[in-house]
Amino acid sequence: MLTLYEHPLSAYAQKVKILLLEKGLEFEARLPAGIGSGTSADATFTSSNPRLEVPLLIDGETTLFDSTVIIEYLEERYPEPALGPFEPAARARMRTLEEVIDTHYEAITWGLAEIHYFKRAEGALADRLVAAAADQLSRLHAWLQENLGEQPWLSGDEFGRSDLSAVPFVNGATRFDLGPEPGSPLADWQDRANARPSVAEVSAQASAAVGSMDGVAKIVEQGRFKRQYRDHRLEWMIRSGGLDIVTTGLDKDNIRFTRFP
Repeated sequence: MLTLYEHPLSAYAQKVKILLLEKGLEFEARLPAGIGSGTSADATFTSSNPRLEVPLLIDGETTLFDSTVIIEYLEERYPEPALGPFEPAARARMRTLEEVIDTHYEAITWGLAEIHYFKRAEGALADRLVAAAADQLSRLHAWLQENLGEQPWLSGDEFGRSDLSAVPFVNGATRFDLGPEPGSPLADWQDRANARPSVAEVSAQASAAVGSMDGVAKIVEQGRFKRQYRDHRLEWMIRSGGLDIVTTGLDKDNIRFTRFP
């Protein structure tokens, strides 16, 4: 059986779980011990994933990290049912969409979690960062809606990889009250996606996990929980006005960067 190391609130892990459910593949979901601390007591997880981030997939002798790599592997290893799009230009657009979501969009929802869950900013600074996030998300939603066009799905006529790559992140923004404009074509797409059993199941798990974030800010303050500030996330925080958050986190040793290898 496939093993997936994950966390319900990780949108990267969510998109892998949606694909697994859409393909009807059996898998065991595991939460790595000590996730978020910058270390883990789970030797399999730490030895197989130098980022110390979820998701991590184990399929027999094969171990893979990075959600896009995992999804491409699963599509090739278990091709039925295939999740389009299939025409070359459409597949190129899908890869572009996934890259934008994984970097630009994810950085914003991650930053919102830093503010709302981990209390990195309060008062005027928090207001400024949330306003920046709202502006950036509105422009990304316009871009996604342009990609949607008159189609029912971002992947075309049928639900596919573009959709499962986007909806966990859009749902994440919605949890912070910064989702697509109600009544817009993109909001209608989101409703259709959330009506699918695979998406509904994964989204429900994420919503249930929000309650576990109570009190996590204290753990961060104590340095027992170190958030990963790699590449696009660090860029977002600095360019959106949160440089002091980065320097404070470095002083308190409650942020971390990828050590690879």
